[in-house]
Amino acid sequence: MMRVQSRRPPQRTCIACRQVKEKNDLIRLVSTENGIVEIDALGKKPGRGAYLCPQKNCWELALRKNRLDYALRTRLRDDNRQTLRDHIHDLEES
Repeated sequence: MMRVQSRRPPQRTCIACRQVKEKNDLIRLVSTENGIVEIDALGKKPGRGAYLCPQKNCWELALRKNRLDYALRTRLRDDNRQTLRDHIHDLEES
């Protein structure tokens, strides 16, 4: 008789608060080959990725302390940084 093992969902760590959560509970950011950092809603885009909680304080911390730059091994341009800051307004407080 064969047992079916239930798979645990993949887990990732938020680069700002360092909490380990399920991959689906975090927002993936990806550094594309042309150096632009984008939000990867489906989690399938190619490139180096980093994960953030969907809370304002995590996004603000990641942008303020350059944690996003470090995790993605890139340097965010000012216009790209502002685009990500604009996304913060859509997130919930915590």
